[in-house]
Amino acid sequence: MTQKQKIIAFYVLATLFIVTNSLVIFMKETFLFNAVPVFIIVLLTIFFALDKALMMAVFLVPLSVPLEDFMPDLVFNVDLPTEPIFVSILIVFLLKQLHDRDFDRKILLHPVSITVYIYLAWRLVTVFTSTIPLVSIKYWVASLWFIVPFYFLMTQVFRKKVNFNRFFWLYIIPFIIVITYTMIMHAARGFSQQSANYVMSPFYNDHTSYGAMLAMFIPVIVGFIVNKELKKSLRIIAGFVLSYFLLAIVLSYTRAAWVSLLGALGVFFVLKFKINYKVVLITVGVIIGLFFGFQDKIFFALERNKQDSSTYFKEHVRSISNVATDASNLERINRWNCAVRMYKEKPIFGWGPGTYQFKYAPFQFSYEKTIISTNAGDMGNAHSEYLGSLSESGLPGMISFILVVVFIFVTGIRNYRRVTTYSMKILTASTICCLTTYLLHGFLNNFLDMDKAAVPFWGFAAIIVAVDVYYIKNKENHEEQLDVVEVQENE
Repeated sequence: MTQKQKIIAFYVLATLFIVTNSLVIFMKETFLFNAVPVFIIVLLTIFFALDKALMMAVFLVPLSVPLEDFMPDLVFNVDLPTEPIFVSILIVFLLKQLHDRDFDRKILLHPVSITVYIYLAWRLVTVFTSTIPLVSIKYWVASLWFIVPFYFLMTQVFRKKVNFNRFFWLYIIPFIIVITYTMIMHAARGFSQQSANYVMSPFYNDHTSYGAMLAMFIPVIVGFIVNKELKKSLRIIAGFVLSYFLLAIVLSYTRAAWVSLLGALGVFFVLKFKINYKVVLITVGVIIGLFFGFQDKIFFALERNKQDSSTYFKEHVRSISNVATDASNLERINRWNCAVRMYKEKPIFGWGPGTYQFKYAPFQFSYEKTIISTNAGDMGNAHSEYLGSLSESGLPGMISFILVVVFIFVTGIRNYRRVTTYSMKILTASTICCLTTYLLHGFLNNFLDMDKAAVPFWGFAAIIVAVDVYYIKNKENHEEQLDVVEVQENE
């Protein structure tokens, strides 16, 4: 096609769109047809620039909204516009790999990748044994459109060093928009604790998922501030962003997020002062042993704390350990106990991925129910990433998830000790601390079935693996090749 023919074709198509769109607006009184050019652009980007489509999807994640908010009568729900984009990326990527078969084997055979295969494979087994197969199939397929693009494909995007910071900012910038929206809605309600539970809707389900993501990105922002290799202007901007995130996390009244940041700080000290991992494991083991050895006395002491959630910061912090009257804490214990009882009934295969919220109601004991308990399956899941896996995919399911986590952390810690550049050390430490916030949060909530949490979680895992494969091993190989060349030249 000549240049003149391309110009004519463009104007013909533009005219057809304008005429058709005008007719739709006039006859149907809707502007939905305006989305067609955007849809075509997104589709072409996925086909011809998969890496750019992936980064575009990251930007859209904080701004995505559930379809059910606009069409509550639908029997299904998707997050728009992200999930259709994720599905398209997954399909195009898999088709390309079936044709080209050129994906980097070092990534495919990496220990973290192998644990991911085990995790997905066992989840697939439990789909076939599920008590609600349709729910479990959808849940498993959804995990694919998170893991394949944002773990496997993202490792290839991170072969370019500049994409590390781009990934972070592409989530942080739209998140700032969401925070601003939340602040405005919250201010209109007097920054009350009650309104803090829902003012971030429709972008985030509630304050727990919102707070978890705020905490997850704070270590990265701190990394920008302390990285002396970055431009001073960028570090100053990061300082303002950190202040905004800290204010948002305080006003979110999300106690689990605060605790997770303290845990991340502890992990940073372990990395910074090169504390032997054996000492850490022994310390954790002793603490767990003491807890189970004195659990009756511990719970007796905790039950004396009657401080409920409060608008006042000091009182709200005290309510973290209230297992006597705080409805939020008691409901979590109720959900955890249900998960354990479900596991005892189906210890190997569980009840099926994604089925907890539909099956836990009969496992509630009347004396454990709270004022916010429900039998309708409409108030969330097991409130634990680990116990959720235990109840839905049995003991092998929980172990497979823990294996993924362990290998990610082992790789990350090894990276931190082996990288030689200052910026890479900060990147690695920040990423490990980000994942720490979520995994500690995972004891109290589970969000990996949501795009808001799944995309950064698997993206951070991709960063750790990409650093291991492309910024350590390749560097050593490159140095060896240079040594060989120098020897040959001397000869």
